[in-house]
Amino acid sequence: MIQAGQSLPDMTFSLREKGESKEATTADLFSGKKVVLFAVPGPFTPTCSEAHVPGYVTLADKLKAQGVDTIICTAVSDAFVMEAWKKDQNADELLMLADGDASFAKALGMDMDTGAFGGIRSKRYSMLVVDGKVEKVNLEEPGKFDVSDAQTMLEQLS
Repeated sequence: MIQAGQSLPDMTFSLREKGESKEATTADLFSGKKVVLFAVPGPFTPTCSEAHVPGYVTLADKLKAQGVDTIICTAVSDAFVMEAWKKDQNADELLMLADGDASFAKALGMDMDTGAFGGIRSKRYSMLVVDGKVEKVNLEEPGKFDVSDAQTMLEQLS
C-alpha cells in the first residue's frame, strides 16, 4: 500500500468535463499542486452518496482556504457514471476521476474484491498529495467511515 513520502504512480485517467470526454495524467492533476484525493467504493452507494461526497462538497471552500488547489474523488467506475454522480451530488467543486479498470486502486495497493457485490473496487480512503507526493493517508477499516471524511482532512490541514 502506498505510504506517506511516496510519489503517486504515473497513470492516465478518464474524466468528463463540460460534457466532453478527456484524459489526464497523474502529472496533469498533481504536479505543482496541493490536492486532496479521496476514494470511494462506488458512486451512488449509501455512505458514498449520503456522507462522503457531501462532506467534501460542504467543506470545499474551507479546504481550499487551507491552500488546496483541487479536491479529487475517485472510484472504480466509468467517466459517464462519475459525471452523472457529480451532477446528482451538486459537486461542482470536485473533480470526479474514473478508475475504470481499477488500475489506479491496484497501483496504490488500495483495491479490494467485493465479489458478486461489484467485483474489484477501491478501498475508502483520503490522501493529501503535494506535487505528486503523498503527505497523509487516511485508510478506512472495512465497512467504516471514520477517518477519510472531509472534516478529518480539514483538521489535518489546519
